[in-house]
Amino acid sequence: MIRKNIQLDEQGRLKHFLSIEGFKRQHLINILDAAEPFANVQQQAIKKVPLLRGKTIVNLFFEPSTRTLTTFELAAKRLSADVLNINIKTSATSKGESLLDMLQNLEAMHCDMFIVRHSQSGAAHFIAQHVSPHISVINAGDGCHAHPSQAMLDMFTIRRHKKEFADLKVVIVGDILHSRVARSQIHALTTLGVTEVRVVGPKTLIPVDVENLGVHVYHDFQSALIGADVIIMLRLQKERMQGALLPSEAEYYRQYGLTEEKLSYAKPDAIVMHPGPINRGVEIASSIADGSQSVILEQVTNGIAIRMAVMSQALGTVQTKGIS
Repeated sequence: MIRKNIQLDEQGRLKHFLSIEGFKRQHLINILDAAEPFANVQQQAIKKVPLLRGKTIVNLFFEPSTRTLTTFELAAKRLSADVLNINIKTSATSKGESLLDMLQNLEAMHCDMFIVRHSQSGAAHFIAQHVSPHISVINAGDGCHAHPSQAMLDMFTIRRHKKEFADLKVVIVGDILHSRVARSQIHALTTLGVTEVRVVGPKTLIPVDVENLGVHVYHDFQSALIGADVIIMLRLQKERMQGALLPSEAEYYRQYGLTEEKLSYAKPDAIVMHPGPINRGVEIASSIADGSQSVILEQVTNGIAIRMAVMSQALGTVQTKGIS
């Protein structure tokens, strides 16, 4: 029996955006293509389009966020949607109301989309399985599982600089074990046909079965950087680490921090990325974060366009061909 992909509707079009897994290459290309005109909108004096006028988007952030919450809110407002930010700390769920009761109350207010960020892996999938059929759910990060919109804004940034994904060598560096961003990036890169994805980090921060995702594992940073086209530095996930997985931040920086010397091993036109927030002097030197090869601030800007594309597709206001 073939398991139905709940992220797609009956016509094979985007309904929910919960994980990169389950999507074909063309699905991801559709999102990237849809984001291009939205990126151009941001250069205009009036940065709004009426595609989601009359729609209500609810941000359900059970986990703190600044960058992701802000870009989702901006994206929704630039699509002319009404936006409701739920303060979970003061909501009824903190007073004993169940999550499903809260969802039903929001549905009764005729909301159209939930943007969900949660510390528990699978939370967005759970919500998508229990909402009314007309509501779409976007995963804004769940536990150590997935962060699909971050992965897609990274793919958008890569495509704008490198044009094609074929023949690229991409290096992802850091806490692969706890990173939902890394997991989603790996699925996106391999689905889009990148030649080689290399993951780098200390053995304590590399999942034991990560090779099954189609990546090459390195523990020596300089070796991994040879011939690299794209370098993605991950935030050191201090709050998700349990036990003494690292000797010290200084030792981590010495071995896995991106410095000018290490960057010289990559291709001269390699781009440097980071999903943020940056720990300067731990993951990356300030001279590189602020340097000519850094596209970190572009990633933030591109996040608005990608999230506009995802929301528009999920609510059916941007028409794309269904893919079975």
